[in-house]
Amino acid sequence: MRCIKFSGIGLLSALLSTPLMAENTNASAASKGHWFSYQQPIMGTRTVVELFSGNQQQADRCSQRAFSEMKRIDQLMSPYIESSELYKINQQAALNPLTISPELFHLIQRSIEFSELTSGAFDVTFASVGYLYNYREKQMPSDKQINARLDAINYRNIQLNPNNYSIHFNNRNTRIDLGGIAKGHAVDNAINHLQECGIENAIVSAGGDSRILGDKNGRPWMVGVQHPRDKNKMVVSMPLRNEAISTSGDYERFFVEEGIRHHHIMMPSTGKSANQSWSVSVLGKESLTTDALSTAIFVMGTKKGMALINSLENTEAILINDQGKMFYSHGLMSPNLH
Repeated sequence: MRCIKFSGIGLLSALLSTPLMAENTNASAASKGHWFSYQQPIMGTRTVVELFSGNQQQADRCSQRAFSEMKRIDQLMSPYIESSELYKINQQAALNPLTISPELFHLIQRSIEFSELTSGAFDVTFASVGYLYNYREKQMPSDKQINARLDAINYRNIQLNPNNYSIHFNNRNTRIDLGGIAKGHAVDNAINHLQECGIENAIVSAGGDSRILGDKNGRPWMVGVQHPRDKNKMVVSMPLRNEAISTSGDYERFFVEEGIRHHHIMMPSTGKSANQSWSVSVLGKESLTTDALSTAIFVMGTKKGMALINSLENTEAILINDQGKMFYSHGLMSPNLH
């Protein structure tokens, strides 16, 4: 059971911008204590590497390794970069089986496992309709456009052949987007590179996905979840060591039209934004898992989502529903509301 601190929220009137905030990470203070902090824009978000090292040279070298790995994954798995392997899949896999790299093959394989675990709530083929949305320009497809492509959203449309690492789509309109799992994969790989580089204590964050290696000066990191309706407020803080946490929320990419919030977390069965949650934070041992599950639980909603989390080992969640009410999994201490 974890001890977590709640910020006096019964029914929330306001809740995350950067969904994760690590407290007391002032760069100058960290440097004096041999903590070094770096950040770069990668994978369409702000990525942060903060690590403890005995010297500047090691810190610079190791952080660069972590960033280079995340950039490599972005170049491999971005659906927007025309030279990426994922872009090629979306262009060709519906025509003929396409041989792909073992790394991307295994990640798509893992995504299908999460689809099966969540009864389709997590489904990378959401992109079959999702690509028609433009949240920056406040554009969305018509019901007719959605319905014409809705049968393309089905993870069973993805056929994988482990004998030659090939992929084929059964539906000509199927596309995939690994946005709900690739950042978690990148964070895990970055942590692995830091360990290989001799780093024992660090935190790596990419948007809503963070993973902690070791601790902070012999104490746990205090990691806070931001309020989904007020970026200046934090609704809960948790002491974490050697753990990953991912947050999915309806405030990251969205626009509001006629009182309806259209955001990037899609319900695969409808091709429209999931509407049962404001945010979901999942804690576990690896970012790939917490990344995928936070998306799935957001789509599943409170009852089904929390039932799934409570059935999994070493996995916890905090969910804020569409009324601003907080729910937490069995392994978390009951909040002391005040």
